Amino acid sequence: MEDRPHPLTEAEAAEFEARFGAIAGELERVVLGQHEIVRSVLIALLAGGHVLLEGPPGIGKTLLARTLSHALGLDFRRIQFTPDLMPSDVTGGNVFNPKEDAFVFHPGPVFTQILLADEINRAPAKTQAALLEAMGDFQVTVDGDTRALPTPFFTLATQNPIESEGTYPLPEAQLDRFLMKVLVDHPPEDVETTLLRHYMDGFDPGDLDAVGLKTLAGTEEILALRGQARRVRVDDALLGYITKVVGRTREHPAVDLGASPRASIALLLCGQVVAAAEGRTYMVPDDVKELARPVLRHRFLLQPDAELEGTRHDDVIDNILADVPVPGHTA
Repeated sequence: MEDRPHPLTEAEAAEFEARFGAIAGELERVVLGQHEIVRSVLIALLAGGHVLLEGPPGIGKTLLARTLSHALGLDFRRIQFTPDLMPSDVTGGNVFNPKEDAFVFHPGPVFTQILLADEINRAPAKTQAALLEAMGDFQVTVDGDTRALPTPFFTLATQNPIESEGTYPLPEAQLDRFLMKVLVDHPPEDVETTLLRHYMDGFDPGDLDAVGLKTLAGTEEILALRGQARRVRVDDALLGYITKVVGRTREHPAVDLGASPRASIALLLCGQVVAAAEGRTYMVPDDVKELARPVLRHRFLLQPDAELEGTRHDDVIDNILADVPVPGHTA
């Protein structure tokens, strides 16, 4: 077994906090009134995972993805998911070249660093599944040939609420590939008024350079920040707390199928990023509590009777957090 990396130092944690804050602040210059959304997306990216954003159209989900790629200096592609979208439209495919008398691979839009999968639940399951290998293994296999995706590779998928007309539910296996599911709502009235003022002043979401948006990072820095976050100290007691929280989803009376161990790993990885983003070299239970809803809400199935009674996934998570003893405290 390899030696563990040396722990994050106080100086490195302070530097991480400053970089995280600067990037988040730059994003919020364009994506107004969405502090928690911006924070969640950055946490997931630096933890090496993907994010599913759920909310109605027209509230800035696409703008967030474009702004993120601009501020981080990463390549960006967008796929509009529709009922007739084919898997090859995502991954690319081999096309016969008569001049070379051979098939030549034409990469699809998935070969990028930040991928916006827009309205992902409007495409059938077969096309949704085309992203599974890319999101899980950071590679794509077409006609027996496997090709690695660029590093870092981050999927920001959007979906309309599942009760919307013309939507398909995401398969459980694909839902579990998302590190977080973040709920996006309409902005408050004051934020919407500020947004209108920006448009009156000539703001063009298609021209981020004109806004003066800065590029504050790049591939190497993102990978370095990821490495620093992985060196945040996590005590055994906190590992046990994470395990108990996730384990309770498998025992809760309102739950039909509980969260997998991948949920525990997700809480750990995201918690390390949160700790570093707050200038700490160690995780605390509050990091787990902050992350529990976005990390767990899409990873377990409710009992049909519980759903009929109006029980929500977040209700179950809150109940579990109130029930599981926090390390260092008695129940």
